[in-house]
Amino acid sequence: MTTGESGAATRDATIDGWMRDYTGQVPGASVLVLKDGAPAFRRSYGMADLEAGIAASPKTNYRLASVSKQFTAASVLLLAEDGALTVDDPLRRWLPSLPAAADGITLRHLLSHTSGLIDYEDLLPADQVRQVHDADVLRLLEREDRLYFPPGSDYRYSNSGYALLALVVERASGRNFAAFLQARIFGPLGMAATLAREDDGPAVKDRAFGYSRIDGQWQRTDQSTTSAVLGDGGIYSSLDDLARWDAALYDDRLLSAASRAQAFAPATATTEPDVAHYGFGWRLQGRMQWHSGESIGFRNVLLRFPAQRLTVVVLSNRDDPEPYRLARRIAGLWDAVP
Repeated sequence: MTTGESGAATRDATIDGWMRDYTGQVPGASVLVLKDGAPAFRRSYGMADLEAGIAASPKTNYRLASVSKQFTAASVLLLAEDGALTVDDPLRRWLPSLPAAADGITLRHLLSHTSGLIDYEDLLPADQVRQVHDADVLRLLEREDRLYFPPGSDYRYSNSGYALLALVVERASGRNFAAFLQARIFGPLGMAATLAREDDGPAVKDRAFGYSRIDGQWQRTDQSTTSAVLGDGGIYSSLDDLARWDAALYDDRLLSAASRAQAFAPATATTEPDVAHYGFGWRLQGRMQWHSGESIGFRNVLLRFPAQRLTVVVLSNRDDPEPYRLARRIAGLWDAVP
């Protein structure tokens, strides 16, 4: 065995050890390390569907939750390249039914979480049973003539903002959001199994179902009342498709250099741990570009170290643990430094 092969085997064994709690007849996880554009590690653990006995694989599609936000932001940037909108458009140009409190909000504020919009989750009735959609978020906010703070004056992570961005994409493009993503991002990049899941849309292929540990047992907790909101977290994807997405972030095959620079530019400072700044759909910490995603039954993270051409993805279909620290440890095996 060569020195290189020995090092790779050691890394593989180390990651396998760290993933032991995901192994066996339990909700699983999929791990990908991309180095210089090629998979340096690609492995899945545990089960995608406990009830059906289906094991997780690199083709398993997990609900990305807030990792979806980078695709929503990219959609806006594509439309800006088309000349259909600008990131400094007033939000009410596209969504005029919003109350006067929204007058000062621009699309830039939504992209960078500086809008001050009220969190739609806090506006839902306690007995809400019917699933909420992006259009429902707009209806909830139409009744709220108030903000947390003046637009642009502060940072507050906002699912409301990204739900509204999905509606802006629809109005500026003339397509529903899921169809826009398919036509302009997933299709062109060959992300054949990736989609924004709609009840009346295509079924998710090779789907992972979400689970939570309740009273010591894994129970399926796949959907919540907010799972149908697409702009803030409704995309399903796999390791293999996310590798295609990552590759596109290094060149002009999808977004121009100027658009990519906007996505990864520090738009606003934050006080979140390991997030010095937020860009457009990306958390930024030194040389690391990343985002996590948490939804009922799913915990995910994607870390990029572009200076080292290194990316780490961990997708899991369970409510705990949050895999950010694990992904950082994996990145450390390749000497990644944020």
